[in-house]
Amino acid sequence: MQAIPPVKAILKAEMVDKTFPLPAGGEQTVLERVTVHLSEGEVVALLGRSGSGKSTLLRILAGLIEPSGGRVLMHGQPLRGPNQGVAMVFQSFALLPWLTVQENAELGLFARGLDRQEAAAEATLALSMVGLEGFEGAYPRELSGGMRQRVGFARAFVMKPDVLMMDEPFSALDVLTAENLRGEISDLWERGKFPAKSILVVTHNIEEAVLLADRVVVLGANPGAIRGEVKVDLPRPRHTKNPRFVQLVDYIYTVMTNPQAPVTGLPEKAAADRRFPMLPHSRVGGVSGLLEIVNDRGGREDLPQLAESLRLEVDDLLPAVDAAALLGFAEVSQGDVVILPAGTEFAKANVHRSHQIFKEQLLHNVPFMSTVVEALRQKHDGRIGKEFLLDILDEHFSASEAERQFQTMVEWGRYAQLFEYDADEERLYAVETEEPQAAE
Repeated sequence: MQAIPPVKAILKAEMVDKTFPLPAGGEQTVLERVTVHLSEGEVVALLGRSGSGKSTLLRILAGLIEPSGGRVLMHGQPLRGPNQGVAMVFQSFALLPWLTVQENAELGLFARGLDRQEAAAEATLALSMVGLEGFEGAYPRELSGGMRQRVGFARAFVMKPDVLMMDEPFSALDVLTAENLRGEISDLWERGKFPAKSILVVTHNIEEAVLLADRVVVLGANPGAIRGEVKVDLPRPRHTKNPRFVQLVDYIYTVMTNPQAPVTGLPEKAAADRRFPMLPHSRVGGVSGLLEIVNDRGGREDLPQLAESLRLEVDDLLPAVDAAALLGFAEVSQGDVVILPAGTEFAKANVHRSHQIFKEQLLHNVPFMSTVVEALRQKHDGRIGKEFLLDILDEHFSASEAERQFQTMVEWGRYAQLFEYDADEERLYAVETEEPQAAE
């Protein structure tokens, strides 16, 4: 699948091939008929297994190596030589050890002819953006790996490129350092403070691609070719525990582990099967408490500020936030949780009414619950075994996740008074609803 590039693509590869000679003779084809584009204001991730030519394609787009066939266009003009509109951040930090942090950051500016005073001012600003104030006089050997990579970002930022290219920029870092730096880069982009018009990132990390990118371009291997692309239809900031995030990661993982599977652009089958949205693992009390707090604070609250006021990590709040969003009680917009009318009513309701509201929202937003309730009604004894439901859930989730989904479903269903659960017999059973008494 080759997506048609928009008219205003900043950078575009058209039918690019790349071959390299082999020592024993002959050639190896690394890239074959690759067409890809990057537009202003978007982040694109190139995702592929070893042998897919991700880094080779990046270097062709940067003008560091020439394609064997096809062409690269920058602002509609054929690229000849190094691409002056891009800056690169590499996996290896590639700092000059005999230069200070400040001098490493200034290096590209001198090549562009800036005087020392102007270059120093630009480098100081870039270093402050990546949290390196006070380290201007340090040498690379005195820095941790994460700090050295920050210098790499600062060195790219000072160039104020049209396109920032990142080649596995976090893979040489420990997990925590990579997560922190990735989050800071995302934050700069989301706040409109990023010193580049677009980002092209090469990665083999699926979660990283979904976290950062607006589009994920999937490459096949041996030779590298575009299999298709996946649009990441998630608002920013993104959270790894969001059910849609998990769905996208699972879909891309399936595509990556099945080289012959078509890349359809979106996980259509999963998206269309609304009976099985992943239930966030939050107790009803957590959802209720969240809604009450947000309602008391005017109906809208910044998530990080809310977490700080409750002395919690933001991740601790996300299951309740995701559950409230799934059930139609709230929505997340630009990092704020915003209460919806059903959420306001639920937050203010007495105990009896809260059960009823939760039931209505649950049946409306989680169709599998309606299926379970209908199955209980049709059973002559009004009971369904746990194993029967796990067999269904196993088709959509891993065994451990199916068990967790079942437990959450039981907790929510009991609160909604849709059914009860006998843990000893491992069976759900229907509850009798009270019929309203006729007036005498």
